[in-house]
Amino acid sequence: MGQSWDDDLRLAMSIVDQVDALTLARFGAADLQVSTKPDLTPVTEADTDAERAIRSMLQRTRSRDMVVGEEMGATGHGRRQWVVDPIDGTKNFVRGVPVWATLVALVDDRTPMVGVVSAPALGRRWWAAAGTGAFTGRSLSSARQLHVSSVDHLSDASLSYSSLSGWEERGLLPGFLDLTRRCWRTRAYGDFWSYMMLAEGAVDVACEPELALHDMAALVPIVTEAGGRFTSLDGTDGPWGADAVATNGALHEETLAVLRGGRP
Repeated sequence: MGQSWDDDLRLAMSIVDQVDALTLARFGAADLQVSTKPDLTPVTEADTDAERAIRSMLQRTRSRDMVVGEEMGATGHGRRQWVVDPIDGTKNFVRGVPVWATLVALVDDRTPMVGVVSAPALGRRWWAAAGTGAFTGRSLSSARQLHVSSVDHLSDASLSYSSLSGWEERGLLPGFLDLTRRCWRTRAYGDFWSYMMLAEGAVDVACEPELALHDMAALVPIVTEAGGRFTSLDGTDGPWGADAVATNGALHEETLAVLRGGRP
C-alpha cells in the first residue's frame, strides 16, 4: 500500500485556514505597507507576516522538514520540503484585485505530493494529495472532485496566460502568439487561477514563461490529480524548470510543439 498523505494535507489546510484570516484582514487596508524587492517586484507586510505564520506552524508540527518560501528562502534540510508562497498575485493584492492566493505544497524526494491553493477574497480553495484526486470546496468534508476537460483540438481550446511581456522579454513571443491564434479562446486570468480553472475543466491550456518553485509546487498535484499534465517548456514533468505549461493532457504535446516552434 502506498504512503498516505492525509495528515500532511490536513495540516496544509489548517495552515491556510489561519493564513486566510491574516491576509484578508490586510486586503484593501489603507495603511498597507508596500516595498520593492531586489527583483523589482512588490512585497507587502502581509506577505512577510503570512510566511512567518506558516513557518511558525511548520516549526511546531514538522520541525524536521525543510521549508522553502518566497520571502525568506530555504531553512532546514531533508527529503521532505514544504514550499510556500504566502501571497501569489501580490500586485493584485496591492491594487485591490481579489485574484490572489496562498500556496502551500509538500514536496517529497523532488515530487510534489500535497498542494493547497486558497484564495479567500474569491471564497475559493483547491487541494490535492497524491493518489487521492483533486478537489475544491470549503473543507475536506464538503468538496467537489475536479476533472480536466476532454477537449482534444487546439481549435476548440481555451488558453489562459498572465501577460505578453514575459514571452517577449525571453524571445518566445512568436511561438506564444502562434498558440493564441490556434486556440478557440484566450484570456489572461493569470497566476494560480489559470491552473485551477484548468483543473476544473474550464480552461484547457495554461502557460507562463518565467516562474519559480514556490509559484508552481502547489499547483502540480492539483493539475495532475485532476487528470492534467504540468511540465516545463522543455517537457520535463513537475515544477523544476523556470517556466510552465499545463494542459488537460490531450493537448500537451501539440502545445509544447507550437511554443517551441517560435523559439529563436
